[in-house]
This record gives sequence, structure tokens and C-alpha cells, in this order.
Amino acid sequence: MSNVRSDKPFVLAGRTYQSRLLVGTGKYRDMEETRLAIEASGAEIVTFAVRRTNLGQNEGEPNLLDVLSPERYTFLPNTAGCYDAIEAVRTCRLARELLGGHNLVKLEVLADQKTLFPNVIETLKAAETLVKEGFDVMVYTSDDPIIARQLADIGCIAIMPLAGLIGSGLGICNPYNLQIILEETKVPVLVDAGVGTASDATIAMELGCEAVLMNSAIAHAQQPIMMAEAMKHAIVAGRLAYLAGRMPKKLYASASSPLDGLIK
Repeated sequence: MSNVRSDKPFVLAGRTYQSRLLVGTGKYRDMEETRLAIEASGAEIVTFAVRRTNLGQNEGEPNLLDVLSPERYTFLPNTAGCYDAIEAVRTCRLARELLGGHNLVKLEVLADQKTLFPNVIETLKAAETLVKEGFDVMVYTSDDPIIARQLADIGCIAIMPLAGLIGSGLGICNPYNLQIILEETKVPVLVDAGVGTASDATIAMELGCEAVLMNSAIAHAQQPIMMAEAMKHAIVAGRLAYLAGRMPKKLYASASSPLDGLIK
């Protein structure tokens, strides 16, 4: 069949990953819950806010490296809390220094504290600078297909449009814009922000997203470790459903069994 989809590997910055679930490290009750939830998720990539996370620079404070090993996980430092390009670029440079030349970063430049919506103008500026400096930039952005295309053209290795506002749990608010981005963007597209439960993650994967990044949906669940495992299965189910291809939607019923040859 000409429309059969092939299962291409999930590759970022030249490295192949088995899990298509990326998880954050914030908002948990303590470091032990962070560790257990991330283990249950099966994630191989963990993201952390450079400006809010201790990696050893603050003696006497809980250290993320004490519970998550860089040998087991790919660390994805992010620029959460930055509101202009200069601040975001400076934060990525700090992350590179803290992690010994690490180039993979998640760029997010926010517009305001109320919505945490991306400031796309400052995001474009920061992305251009970071790419020129040799960073592998995964970029949080709006679900505007034109902006997504521009960020890919600049050289970002992954486009990460929001599905809903950060921490809102509203799910996939505009699947149509996501579909356009998926059709027109030549680099991996990951849903970032808005996922609230397992079905949201599955929908994102069924649309054709390469992966999903989430934090609040797990950390704010009543049972975070159980939700982390649910998300692991949701991502797998959504990917398989995307590859399988759903049946067409119909207005009226269609018998599951053939009607020809019935015994009379």
C-alpha cells in the first residue's frame, strides 16, 4: 500500500532514542519522587531549568545529579524564566559551562508570567545566535506554522510547539495548526506544554509528532509515579496508532461482519 507509514527512528543531534517521551524534573515533592517518576516514565531525555536547578554549583542544596545520572539520561538544559534573547543566550552558555561543553539545549523565551506564552520575536533572535555558536537548539514556540518554518530554517534541530499553555493541562487545543506544522517542517516536531493526561499524549502521537515533552501532567498528578507509567504507555500506543493508520470516520454504521452469504 502506498500510504503505509514507516517507523523512522527518533534522532536528535545525531543520537537515536528508544523512548519518545521527554520529561521535566521540576514540581515534584522531593528528589526521590523525581527519580521514581522519571524511572517509571521510561524517558531517556530529562529537561531542567538552568536558573532553578542545582547541579553542584550551590553547596549544601539538593543536587539533581545525586538522583539522575548523566550516564543514564541525556540532560536537556532549558531557559525557563528567560524573557528576552540576551538572557536566554546567556543561560545556554552557562549550561554549556556547567555540563562540560554540552550543546543540546531547549530554548524558551517567554512573553509574560501570566500565560508563559512564547515571545516569538525574541525566540527567533536567540535561536539565530545559539545556532551560530554551535548549540543544538530544540525550541519552544507557538503553534504558528510560519514561525515554526522560520525556526527550522535558522537551524533548530527540533520544533516544539505548545499544545496548550504551560501547566494548563488543557490538552491539544489546536490540532489543525499542529498538522500543518507536521506537514511542512522537515525537522522533528514535539508537542511541548498543555498535556494533562495520557489521552492528550496519545493524540499528539497519533497526529504524527515525533515525541512529547511534559512535566506538570506527571508531577501534579495525584499519583505522579503511576501517571508517569501511564504516559509511557500512552506514547507507545499513540505512535503505533499513527503507524497503523486509523479507519475512516463515517456518519452511519457499517456492519463489522460481511452481510453476504447469510444463512436464511
